Amino acid sequence: ALQTYQTDPDMRKMLTQLYFYIMPVFNVDGYHFSWTNDRFWRKTRSKNMRFHCHGVDANRNWKVKWCDEGASLHPCDDTYCGPFPESEPEVKAVAHFLRKHRKQIKAYLSFHAYAQMLLYPYSYKYATIPNFNCVESAAYNAVNALQSAYGVRYRYGPASSTLYVSSGSSMDWAYKNGIPYAFAFELRDTGHFGFLLPETLIKPTCTETMLAVKNITLHLLKKCH
Repeated sequence: ALQTYQTDPDMRKMLTQLYFYIMPVFNVDGYHFSWTNDRFWRKTRSKNMRFHCHGVDANRNWKVKWCDEGASLHPCDDTYCGPFPESEPEVKAVAHFLRKHRKQIKAYLSFHAYAQMLLYPYSYKYATIPNFNCVESAAYNAVNALQSAYGVRYRYGPASSTLYVSSGSSMDWAYKNGIPYAFAFELRDTGHFGFLLPETLIKPTCTETMLAVKNITLHLLKKCH
């Protein structure tokens, strides 16, 4: 984005009219553990002394239908929702930031791995969001932009019907707290096995995803009803 600021009018428009808040890694300890011990680790690394299990699924720990369908109350399960909403410092910190800025934030994008999907609310129930037409249009154009890079086709739609029902997700929380565009990318897997991957394996996913993000961002600058 910064490298093409001078040459790309769309990028210049985006960066001059909008603020971007970027968190490179949400679950730092869990991500580190996935490189050193368990490639498919998804939870945080908080300790549960009673069960001697580690971690909470940070995408089940938000205060929106917390620990309902698609989440587990057992600390050793991958989808453990935690002892209470925002029990994890990672979730609490981001929720605090979003609450503080929610009147100014137009979109919330989270990036997960892996499934090749672009999802939007709701996750916790089968229902149509009030601004469905605008969000659906943004998602449709975003996956087409993504496909234009390498021909990779992403499925898109409400998370509950496109993937599965899950409660306590950050995307649903953001939407229920007044952020009109909330998306979750399930990125295609590039893999990691405890060593740095060649740039040729990582770059395609970054390139195509950036096209989708750029498309969603430009959509925000248009009036949609």
